[in-house]
Amino acid sequence: MSLTDSESKYDETEQFATALLIVDMINDLEFDEGEQLLEFALPVAKRLQKLKQRFAERGWPVIYANDNFGKWQSDFRSQVDHCLEDNVRGKAIVERLVPESDDYFVLKPMHSAFYGTTLDILLKNLGVNTLVITGVATNICILFTANDAYMRDYRIWIPSDCVAANTATLSETALEQARTVLKANTTNSTKLDLDQMA
Repeated sequence: MSLTDSESKYDETEQFATALLIVDMINDLEFDEGEQLLEFALPVAKRLQKLKQRFAERGWPVIYANDNFGKWQSDFRSQVDHCLEDNVRGKAIVERLVPESDDYFVLKPMHSAFYGTTLDILLKNLGVNTLVITGVATNICILFTANDAYMRDYRIWIPSDCVAANTATLSETALEQARTVLKANTTNSTKLDLDQMA
């Protein structure tokens, strides 16, 4: 689903090998340990902003996968507005990653961006076989999403500088698990060769 009802820049017949998935970065961080996560997530947002721009320059899809925080009547637009307009902890992150009108989004009820969402259908419709997974938290939603992507035969890239957890150790442990078990490439985003993914 795109952010607005306006016509998407993507032709329905056009296929894209690679998509950028941004997990749980539209987040007010108003929860226990939110301040701790903010310390690591804000630098990630700055780097992710640049990576997203690289995808935009190529016309490649960007997909936001965001927790519904147990609010079953919520929607993505409301979450963006809440983070931008209210005095919340995560505002500085969301300001850097405001979705564009032609970005896609899915709301997820659990940790994985695949569980209970239309993500897999969307990726198949776009012809995506490689997923660049970014966001928070590395050891929870990123790892769960990567597990599900692996079981669906997607190639997985998790740029190590574009994910964060509550501690650097938690993040690195999850990345090692992804490299070892899921065959994920965790190359730093500045060294990510998008030509290799085309």
